[in-house]
Parts: sequence; structure tokens; C-alpha cells
Amino acid sequence: MNSGDRFLPYGRQSIEDDDIAAVADVLKGDWLTTGPTVRAFEEAFAAAVGARYAVACSSGTAGLHIACLALGLGPGMSAVAPTNTFVASANAVRYVGATVRIADIDAANGLMRPEDLDAALALPGAPAAAVIPVHFAGQCVDMEALAERAGAHGLAVIEDACHAVGTVCRTRAGESFKVGSCRFSQMTVFSLHPVKTITMGEGGVVTTNDKGLYEKLCHFRSHGISRDPKSFKHKDLAFDESGAVNPWYYEAQDLGFNYRASDINCALGLSQLRKLDRFVARRQALADHYDRLLAPLAPKLLPLAKAQGCTPALHLYVVLIDFASIGKTRAKLMAELAQANVGTQVHYIPVHRQPLYAEPGLRLPAGDGYYSRCLSLPLYPGMSDQDVDRVVRTLEQAIGPACRASPI
Repeated sequence: MNSGDRFLPYGRQSIEDDDIAAVADVLKGDWLTTGPTVRAFEEAFAAAVGARYAVACSSGTAGLHIACLALGLGPGMSAVAPTNTFVASANAVRYVGATVRIADIDAANGLMRPEDLDAALALPGAPAAAVIPVHFAGQCVDMEALAERAGAHGLAVIEDACHAVGTVCRTRAGESFKVGSCRFSQMTVFSLHPVKTITMGEGGVVTTNDKGLYEKLCHFRSHGISRDPKSFKHKDLAFDESGAVNPWYYEAQDLGFNYRASDINCALGLSQLRKLDRFVARRQALADHYDRLLAPLAPKLLPLAKAQGCTPALHLYVVLIDFASIGKTRAKLMAELAQANVGTQVHYIPVHRQPLYAEPGLRLPAGDGYYSRCLSLPLYPGMSDQDVDRVVRTLEQAIGPACRASPI
């Protein structure tokens, strides 16, 4: 294998001169923390996804946490999350004192289905109050069907769209809607980590159409402090003799967190948001190129099955490999690819296999089956078509030419 080419990580930010200039402008200005750029970014993000409100925060994990707080989840309650996700989806539920019911997935695409929700709800546990479907790799869960099932069970819905900024879905009637518009949920949470479709450096966003939830999200994002005179409990401390609010006054009314986003992060996010369509289109073009080149490697290697009713903004390009049939472990394959400067990753170790969440007797066979085969290949806008060619050539060499029916 040729190891002389530049290293291709599984994901990477795409930072351009205008992004750098946008951040530099903020650094030269008067506001570095929560100032006018945060508000401008929130308004632009809400408009981009078709939501009424957007709340910027310090990470996708922080967004999930304040979404659970805003819903009022807590001790004596449970929420359902799929096993194929980063542990933050489950951790956010535990942060507020609730318990997690872990659901299985479709082994072909890593997404939770309505029947998986039903199965998780049939397990013993605290009464369920919410479900957190995860739009894995940028493909969306069938939200119309899942929301119908959630509604039948009296559950609120928080979409974990940390992978899916820019994804568009369709209803059964053929009407398009954007992930983040909260068409079938109370809130949607995004991550803008560097490997995501656009980045804030580090940051997240929660969208909602509910004013009450929006106000709670803002409240819990900033220490649980209120500066609203209508909510003040201690009138004698809050107001002067004329009835005017004392200008220094605030009240800590709930246990909140410092999850605020800075103007620095939001300047980068606002610049990146203007490029969202271009980045999504490039990711899709690269994925289409992968699909064509990898087709002859089936059935020993298959891309994720395409989710119906979804035009994804792909965050990851995941393949499913029959490691037994190629006679090589995943660890061995990853090491050989890395030696040839091709980075890969595994998304994810199933939540139900993590010591924090392992439950005796819990069997999620599809989740285990998916995990046993998955591998994420490089995908980011800065890649060229020739980079994809190199990844596929290197992969073919590593798994054996007998897997290919015809040459590239």
C-alpha cells in the first residue's frame, strides 16, 4: 500500500478565509461572549431550518441536557433512546435524574423504528415521558410514524439531529420539511462540532416552535438565572421605592448551567451556515462516488441502506463489512488502512454495551449486528474525487481483490 499520500481522516472541518475573517472581526470588536453575534446566528439558524426559535449553546450534549430540563424530565421518569448513538443521547437523560430505556435499531441503516420504540416501552421501568430518536449519519428517522407512535403513548419527542444539519425529509403525502423545523417534535438538537457538516469550533443549537420551551432553554443555558421582573420572587430586593427594577438585580431561580455560546463561536457558525447548501451538495457527491466504486464489493461490503423519505446531509459515510468472510478483524483492517494514511472510525459502540447502561438480560440483536459490521470511511467537503478513489483502492487491497467483481 502507498503510505506517501496525505492522511485522510474520517471527518474534518472545512475552514475558509471568510470564516477566519468573521472570527477576527469579533475579536476586534466589543463583545466576545454572549453578544449580538449570538443572536444573529440564532435567528439565521432558525430561518435555515424553518423553526420559530433557535438557542445556541456550548455543545450538542449541552443542548440535549437543557432540552431534557425544559421538558421537565426528572426522577421517577424514563426516556427512550436508541442503542446506536453517542452516549450523550442517553447521558442527557441521566443528567436530569431520569432513567433510559434503550431501543434497538434497523441493522441496515442504524436508525430507530416505531416498532423499536414499542419494544423498549414494553420493558419494565419507570413511566416513559419522552423519546429521543437519533438521525444517524445524517439520515432521518421516519419522524411522522415515530411521532404518531410517541403520541399514542403520551411521549414528548426530542430529535437528536447532531448528525443531520441540512437534512430534508418528506411526509407520507410528499410534503418536504427540514430537520430542525420540529414538524413532528417538541425540540431538535444539533451539534456543530468540527467533524459535523458545519462547525462553530465547538457548539450546539436547540430549535423549537414553542415559546415556553424556548424561554426555558434560554433559562437553563445561563445558570437558571432570571432577569424578568415579572418572575421575581423578592419584590423588596428587586424594586426601588419608585417601583423601578434595581439595575443590578437578578434571581437564581433554578439549578442551571453555564452552557452559553460565545460570539466567537457564533461568528464562525454564522459564516459556515452560509455554506451549508454547498457543503451538503459536496458530501452527497462524494457519497455517490463511493456508492459507484464500492458496488462491486457487495455483499461482503455494503453502504448503509438508504432511509426512505429522506434527502440526507451526510455526516458520515458508513459501510457494513462481513469481517468473517474477508478473514480479517476490524481492528486489523483499520490498522492497515491507517498505515496507508486512510483514517476510519466506528460509530458507535452500542449504548447497551457500555458499562454505565448494561442491563442483565437486555438483548438488542440488531444493534449488536450493526456494530459488528460498521466502519466509517473518510467524508468531508475538502476531499476530492481522487481521494475517494484512493480510499476505495486501499480498502480493496486490504480486504482482498477476490471481493471485487470488476476493476475500478
